[in-house]
Amino acid sequence: MGLRESFQAHLATLALPSRRLLVAVSGGPDSLALLDLLAGCRAELGLNLVVGHVDHGIHPDSSAVASAVRDLARRYDVPFVQAVLGLGVGASETEARVARHAALESLRVEARAGAIVTAHHADDQAETVLMRVLAGSGPAGLAAMSAVSGRLVRPLLPFRRADLARHLQAIGTTWWDDPANQERRHQRAWIRHEALPALRERIPDLERRLLRVADQARVEVDAWDVLLDAWAGLDPREEAGRLSVALAPFGGMKTPLALGIIRALARRWGHPVGRVRAERVLRLATTGVSGNRVPLGGAAVAERAFDRLHLLLEAEAADERWELAGAAGERVSGRWRFVWRTAAAPATQHRDACTAWFEQSGTALTVRSWRPGDRLRPLGGRGRRLLVRCFQDARVPRTLRAAWPVVEHAGVVAWVPGVCRSDLLVPAPGVEAIRVDAELA
Repeated sequence: MGLRESFQAHLATLALPSRRLLVAVSGGPDSLALLDLLAGCRAELGLNLVVGHVDHGIHPDSSAVASAVRDLARRYDVPFVQAVLGLGVGASETEARVARHAALESLRVEARAGAIVTAHHADDQAETVLMRVLAGSGPAGLAAMSAVSGRLVRPLLPFRRADLARHLQAIGTTWWDDPANQERRHQRAWIRHEALPALRERIPDLERRLLRVADQARVEVDAWDVLLDAWAGLDPREEAGRLSVALAPFGGMKTPLALGIIRALARRWGHPVGRVRAERVLRLATTGVSGNRVPLGGAAVAERAFDRLHLLLEAEAADERWELAGAAGERVSGRWRFVWRTAAAPATQHRDACTAWFEQSGTALTVRSWRPGDRLRPLGGRGRRLLVRCFQDARVPRTLRAAWPVVEHAGVVAWVPGVCRSDLLVPAPGVEAIRVDAELA
């Protein structure tokens, strides 16, 4: 079986998040081979491809490389999108990687693609394992890269760099060699050009052994992931960018097991933690009180909220006010997405829903962030109630409240999406009304 057939057979086994894919093409040999292989099976597998190129602005030839990738995308009849970063020659390997990942995610959104496909292959995997060994990583780090991780797809992991290069030579495609890949000041380049060759003199099948380490570590990581769903009473819930579990099981749990579960939760959420932070989270789970938090790096935090432990990103309050103007529209505000249109009102509305209907009036509805002291008259309730009490009733973690949107009419709170609907502007059943859907991303 040739490379094309092997690649298509492997790709068919992957649980792709979407059939519309942003293909990250740098202009180097690996990504050019990836594009050709994907283009060769797009009809058979129903793929819809978009080429995404990130011009880091580090090398003086970067604009010429971008132009060449654009021309190649045109030859494959694939749309092309590009991000220009302008990092400069002094950018570090880490800075370039972080900026590239952020740029590719922006391009994915722009292209309306459901996933990003990268050209990481078996040799990259072996290098990654050795890098993680040198960094003192545990099983999660040694498991290295997976074929599908969220919106990231790596379909070349079973294939070697040399096979991809031979494929390009066979089809007559030339490529650009990034000089940065030869600079020994970058750790991966040092491992590739110095450490691995030196070790290979003693251990000829070094790459195969490193890949075996990754496979064995992956079994351990996957086993912990299965345990999360199998452990009685843990009740993991993934919703709106956060992950939570019940606190009760941690009460009588042995420390090593509890730490393993916490680290497995963080991996599933996409923000792995080391032993020290896992120990802090465990103390939070066993001795903290509702509202206590533990920072996990960046905007990531663990918060004890009522009877659950939440892993979530701290949201900044959006200092903006805007109107749901017109009969229909759509807007993203912070981490929330609002869509509104006219529709017949239902017989009943649920107070804690993320969809609400409002009577049409001469004054537009306004969206703003929650403020301490806000009150509303709950639908079907009595009197005015503080929104902080509504948040508590809805078990919304304190970390998320500052950026939670409030919909008001003429200065009066009408609705807090997913928390509480007021009795303001409630239309009669069947009447044409403004329907508003709010979604936390």
